Amino acid sequence: MPKLDVDYVREQFPAFRDPLSSKWSFFENAGGSYVPTSVIERLNHFMTSTKVQPYAEFDTSAIAGENMDKATNFFAEMINAGNDEIIIGGSTTMNMYVLSNAMRSLLSPGDEVIVTNQDHEANVGAWRRLADHGMIVKEWQINNDTAELEIDDLKALLSKKTKIVAVTHCSNIVGSINDLKSIAELVHQYDAYIIGDGVSYAPHGFPDVKNLDVDFYAFSLYKTYGPHLGLLYGKKEILNRLPNQNHEFLEGDVPYTLNPGGPNHEELSCLVGVYEYFMNLFEHHYPGENPSIREKIHKVNELIAEHEKEIANPLLDYLTNRSDIKLIGKKTITDKDRAPTIAFTMNNKSSKELSSELVKHGIATRNDNFYAWRCLMALGIDVDDGVVRTSMVHYNSLEDVEKLINALKKI
Repeated sequence: MPKLDVDYVREQFPAFRDPLSSKWSFFENAGGSYVPTSVIERLNHFMTSTKVQPYAEFDTSAIAGENMDKATNFFAEMINAGNDEIIIGGSTTMNMYVLSNAMRSLLSPGDEVIVTNQDHEANVGAWRRLADHGMIVKEWQINNDTAELEIDDLKALLSKKTKIVAVTHCSNIVGSINDLKSIAELVHQYDAYIIGDGVSYAPHGFPDVKNLDVDFYAFSLYKTYGPHLGLLYGKKEILNRLPNQNHEFLEGDVPYTLNPGGPNHEELSCLVGVYEYFMNLFEHHYPGENPSIREKIHKVNELIAEHEKEIANPLLDYLTNRSDIKLIGKKTITDKDRAPTIAFTMNNKSSKELSSELVKHGIATRNDNFYAWRCLMALGIDVDDGVVRTSMVHYNSLEDVEKLINALKKI
C-alpha cells in the first residue's frame, strides 16, 4: 500500500494557501472540515450558471438537475447504498428528528428505545422525545472509568420490547470507534432497528452501510469536506413503510417523503466536488487502476487510516505522559479502534484557559461539551467548561502535531 501524499492532499485545499486561514494549524476538524477546490468550483458554477429551479427543459435548469442527481448517485455508490436509500437534508439533527417522527408510526406505547450517553445529542434527543408518546427510553451508559460503551451492558438492556437502538459509530469526545456491525447483529436478534450516527466516523473513512447492516446511518457532509448538509441512509424496505413527512402530493415518492422542503440545491450540487476529490485522490495514489467506486473509496480509506494513526499516536503518547493532563479515551490507535479526535483536560487550568493559550500559539482549537454533554456529565467534567478537543483529519501533518506539542510544552 502506498503512503498518503500529504503534500498533494494539502494542495487540493485552498485554505492552506489563504492568507487568513493558512497561519493556523487546524485542529477543529470535528466541528467542520475545510473544502477542496473541486467543491468550491462546483458551487461557483451552480451559482453562476445554473441558479434556477432544476428539472425544466431549458439547459441551465436541466444541468442543475443533472448535477443534483449526480451528487446523490455518487454518494450512494461511495457508501454502498441504493440511489433511493439516500436523503440529503439540512443537517444530521434535522434528519434524525424527521426520522424519529416517521418511525413513531412503527411503535406502540410500552415499546422500548435504547440511546447512549456517549452520543452527540443529535442521536439522543430525537429518540428521547418518543417518551412523550408512551415509549420507554433506556440509556446504554459508558463505563465511567474508560468512557467506553461495553457490549455486555447493551445485552442487559435488550428485551423483546426493544424496537430501536440508537448508537454512535464513533464518539466525538472519546474518539472510540464502536463495533457497529456487531452491535447491529445483536440488535437484529431482537427484531429491533439499529440507527448509527456516523458524524464523527465518516470524515476518517466513508462507511459501507451494507456491510454494517445498519437500518439507518447518518453523517454530516460539512465534516466530510463538503457544504453544510446532512446525509441519511435508510434501508429501502423500511423507508417504504414510513409515513410521508413531506408535502401531501409527494406521498409514496420515497425517499423524498423523509426530506421536507427538499435539499439545498446549490449545496447538493457541489457535493459532486467531494466525489471528484476522492476519485482524484485514488488516481494519484493508484495510477492505472480502475475498480468500482466503492473499492476506490475503500482503498482511500486505508490510506487515510494509516496516515491518521501516524500523526495521532505521537500526540496521544505525549498527552498520556503528561501527569497534569487527563486524556479521554484510548491511549493509542491500534487497529482502527480510535479516530484522531482527541479530547483532554488539564489539572491546573480550565479548558477555556487552556484553549485560549493554544490559540495564542497558532493552534485552531476550542473548548466545549460539543453537544455530548451527557458523556461529560458521566465523566464528572463541567459541561460548561467542557474539554479541549484537538481533532485531525487526513490533511493534517506531523508538522501540525509537532507545533501543538511544542505549544503544550510552553503551558
